[in-house]
Amino acid sequence: MMRLTCLGIIVIYSYAPVFADKLLELSTTAKLPQTMAWSAYNLGTTGYSQAVAIGKVLKDEYGTTLRVIPGKNDISRLVPLRKGRVQFSANGIATYLAQEGMFQFAHPTWGPQALRLLITSNGLSNQALAVTRESGIKKFEELRGKRIPWVRGAPALNLATEAMLACGGLGWDDVERVDFPGYNAMWDGIINGFVDAAYATTVSGPATKLEASPRGIHWMQVSHDNQACWQGLLKVAPYFTKHIATRGAGISVQHPHEGATHPYPLLTTMADQDTGMVYALTRAIQENYLAFKDADPGSIGWALEFQIFDWMVPYHAGAVQYWRDIGAWNADFETHNNRLIQRQAVLAQAWKALNKQELSPKPTNAKEFEKRWMQVRKEHLQAAGFDAVW
Repeated sequence: MMRLTCLGIIVIYSYAPVFADKLLELSTTAKLPQTMAWSAYNLGTTGYSQAVAIGKVLKDEYGTTLRVIPGKNDISRLVPLRKGRVQFSANGIATYLAQEGMFQFAHPTWGPQALRLLITSNGLSNQALAVTRESGIKKFEELRGKRIPWVRGAPALNLATEAMLACGGLGWDDVERVDFPGYNAMWDGIINGFVDAAYATTVSGPATKLEASPRGIHWMQVSHDNQACWQGLLKVAPYFTKHIATRGAGISVQHPHEGATHPYPLLTTMADQDTGMVYALTRAIQENYLAFKDADPGSIGWALEFQIFDWMVPYHAGAVQYWRDIGAWNADFETHNNRLIQRQAVLAQAWKALNKQELSPKPTNAKEFEKRWMQVRKEHLQAAGFDAVW
């Protein structure tokens, strides 16, 4: 367990660019509020379970009551964060999609969001597509013509599913799309035989439920040596990395899973969130890691040794200060973080420019608006030296 001693006021390094988040003078006596609210995935998911476990530690150690509000899709988790009804979200890859203003976030009521990370979970599990063991399906190519779930309002889930299909050279036109209102409903669908596959982290509660059912579970392998697979997968979802999982439904050290992963959950907040609160929460989670690491199979991922500070979403100034104070932050991470903040600024400028334009012809629906936004977004990002990704 880490303890901080004799820590002083933060000093902004001379190499920090002008677009970096401002690090406020902050005493290490910064405290957590008496009450706090997070949004998270549905009840029964690993993200929800980990949030609840952290909440118990916050109550026991600091007297802070954490209310965890489940959201059935990406939009329902980020709406309360954006409106200030919750201070944080134990979110998934939608944090990245919202930063980019992509998919559901390309809607006129959304646009790119100034989101920041505190800490992420990067455990021994994978993000993967499951089929039933009884189906006998082993290769992604065998999913052609099969019933594949689409979760309304959940671009992160749908994009990941599409990426897995692309590993086998397939797309949504090659399968039968079946719509569901939420994540749990999707998993009930495969358990009850309404669809032939479902996407999740391998340690998710619903996956364990499928494993225990008469149908059984099989996770589709994403071979690390299959270049065509990875080329297709990363073209759809560039945030995945190769990983061998040793935890999950039907997965162990003896029976590992070769596949892909990304951080989950990502403890997310808005850029303007109180710096002292962010610092205190990041510190509380890291210093009390041993108290909750066994609460859920995915909880191990919160350990310092698993943190990734040069991913695709920037860290909040309060979190940066804490990580720097304990010696986990360096100049390379600072440069990378500032570059990501600059990217967000360019995206915000692009969104502002789009909404100032007299669009001709004027978009008559959300699809037309999204198409125009994608064009303006690409122009601004490339002009600033950034990859538009999609």
